[in-house]
Amino acid sequence: MSLHTVLFELGCEELPPKSLKTLRDALLSEVTTRLQSAGLPYAKINAYAAPRRLAILIEGIEGHQPDRVEERRGPSVAGAFKPDGTPTPAAIGFAKGAGIEVSDLIRIPTDKGEWLVHRKTVTGQSLDDLLPALLQESLNALPIAKRMRSAASRTEFVRPVQWVVLMKDATIIPATIQDFASSNQTYGHRFHAPAAITLSSAGDYLAALRNAYVVADFDERQQLIDTQVKKLADEVNAEALVPADLRDEVTGLVEWPVALRATFESRFLHVPQEALISTMQDNQKYFCLVDSNGKLQPYFITVSNIESKDPTQITLGNEKVVRPRLTDAEFFFKQDQKQPLAARQEKLANRIFQAQLGTLWDKTERIATLAAYIAGQIGGNVEHTIQAAKLSKCDLASEMVGEFPELQGIAGSYYAALEGAPSDVSTAIREQYLPKFAGDVLPQTLTGVSIALADRLDTLAGIFGINQPPTGNKDPFGLRRVAIGILRILIEKRLTLSLTDLVEQAVTNYATRIENPSKTIQDAKAFLESRYRSMYEDQGIEVDVIQAVQALNPVSPLDFDQRIRAVQNFRALPEATALAAANKRVANILAKETVSLGAIDTALLVEPAEKTLYETLEALEPKVHPLLAQSDYTPALSQLAALRTPIDAFFESVMVNADDAALRLNRLRLLTRLRALFLSVADVSLLQG
Repeated sequence: MSLHTVLFELGCEELPPKSLKTLRDALLSEVTTRLQSAGLPYAKINAYAAPRRLAILIEGIEGHQPDRVEERRGPSVAGAFKPDGTPTPAAIGFAKGAGIEVSDLIRIPTDKGEWLVHRKTVTGQSLDDLLPALLQESLNALPIAKRMRSAASRTEFVRPVQWVVLMKDATIIPATIQDFASSNQTYGHRFHAPAAITLSSAGDYLAALRNAYVVADFDERQQLIDTQVKKLADEVNAEALVPADLRDEVTGLVEWPVALRATFESRFLHVPQEALISTMQDNQKYFCLVDSNGKLQPYFITVSNIESKDPTQITLGNEKVVRPRLTDAEFFFKQDQKQPLAARQEKLANRIFQAQLGTLWDKTERIATLAAYIAGQIGGNVEHTIQAAKLSKCDLASEMVGEFPELQGIAGSYYAALEGAPSDVSTAIREQYLPKFAGDVLPQTLTGVSIALADRLDTLAGIFGINQPPTGNKDPFGLRRVAIGILRILIEKRLTLSLTDLVEQAVTNYATRIENPSKTIQDAKAFLESRYRSMYEDQGIEVDVIQAVQALNPVSPLDFDQRIRAVQNFRALPEATALAAANKRVANILAKETVSLGAIDTALLVEPAEKTLYETLEALEPKVHPLLAQSDYTPALSQLAALRTPIDAFFESVMVNADDAALRLNRLRLLTRLRALFLSVADVSLLQG
């Protein structure tokens, strides 16, 4: 059977650039899945995407499905025939449904007796017959939030369709897809090569489009952009800022990328560079340039979709367009400086944080109180912390943040520095929102740490206090992200603060606004602790390790983390499985007994194995207890691994439930002491083998 090359291209009006890559990947996935389901093997499949097209190129594909045998089971032989051998209605009905006689059915033996079966060979369909429906189904399954119809067509897609190409080698596969008849005609660049292109063969697709100024391969186009941008940046000893999302969007905007470097007036550099970068990236889709220290340079790179005979005109046009936007940012920056940052506190008193929890100024005062408490606990500057907290939300009432919401905290940091605030104060205003997302950096100053924690704890306590916790996938206040931020700061900044204490302080600051403080504390703390699992699972920590530590309910997230690392290390030891099983056995024994307090009587240690276990405990405890006191859990558990042999020997030769009550109690006390030593780190009995 011969192999073929198949090309499918859907030509559209300009597709959404932000979702072009997603559409390409989804189309490839959907077509691949359906080809596999149809039993059509192929050598290679690729997807292509440019602003006006989505395409699939399949190489080395069979022209037909293979024939297949379908088997349908009917009634059992016992139920298919009467005692005289004549078929029952069940057998007759089954045969009739299959379009054959009962005598044509075959019998197959099973472990439950013989059954009647109908087998038939189904001839595979041709590729030409299968592809149209397969491709239409794939298009229908694409992740498109909003679909549209064009003209009188009732068929929907993300953008109006303009043409459809469907070819097998050099022939057109007749089909109607998205209401368009298939052909072998595609179109090149809208301006450089607007005429129709007749493809002589499916395999000519990429080359034909390249000759028409279209790089159809999304990844190749992106690599061209990367290379051009880097070359232009290197020419002025700068580095381009290329966020992944912007990189994908720009790639989705152009068919024939031509990068050009332009400039803006150096006077704009006194404006917070985050504002300049924000407007150039978000509004103009430019790549900004910075020096080796990350300082913005008076250049930007735009990626044009045409190869102009006079690129200077394009450069000048972009410079003309960006100038008013930078001027706006400069204007807002100057306007904001006409009054002190603290003067905006009055506006915060008129802005609602949450209807039941008061204004933004109410929140600011609570943050100041809690942050001061935290700063005192961690050795921070309490006076500076209160000053920074009082200013922390003031920039929300500024012109700059009103125009550029993403600059909250950043704008306030600039204004505070310009007013001569201490460096940790101005820095903390910026750091209060860190971390903003998973993997983001944390605050570096103790002042910033204090405010970042206080802000999140205040939100958590307040929302739980009015009984609006996250439910299912709904988390309107972002409390899951808030909780992870709290845990990350406490752990990664190595702060030995108690979650209970912090939550209690946060709830107390709300005074009468929270009707049931004790329930709020309990619920908020439980929610924080529930985040441990998702946080550590994201790090690849096994669930049983997390459960082993959670069983002890450590008060400090830092202590929790140290125990997690120790148990994860212990779990990898060769002795871990046996010790976990032994601890489980000990836990089960002790759960059934009431063991009175008291010392182990060495005179009652009569079996060699129990003497050895006791002596090993005596030798280990002086080594382990100092480690536990220093929260040095990893070497502590490593020391306890030496207990494997004496524990195994104990259970092999010692009867714990002895008839002699004194002997039994002494052995239970020995196991209690053993169990307590392991429980000083985690409940390793919960570890799985």
